[in-house]
Amino acid sequence: MYAVVKTGGKQYRVEENQVLQVELLGDIGESISLTPLMLVDGKTVLAKPSELENVNVNAEIVDRGKSKKVTGFTYKNKSNQRRRWGHRQNYNEIKITSISRNK
Repeated sequence: MYAVVKTGGKQYRVEENQVLQVELLGDIGESISLTPLMLVDGKTVLAKPSELENVNVNAEIVDRGKSKKVTGFTYKNKSNQRRRWGHRQNYNEIKITSISRNK
């Protein structure tokens, strides 16, 4: 069984005990609930909002980190304008604890 969940404007295909990196959601050790968009259980596919009301996808925040540094450089010709910049995005590492379907 797997589910497609939405968090932070992105969609992820998740299974139980899977660890993935998402945008900041909270502190380490917190339990969170993710919004399911689709659930696939064998040959059964649930995708309508009315069918997904009874589906719960729970996760636990395991770690916090920073991704690789992205660097950039802007330059304007003949005017002596130069600028270097860099950015490191923060993220949470979450572990999917359960995907449950209440009938």
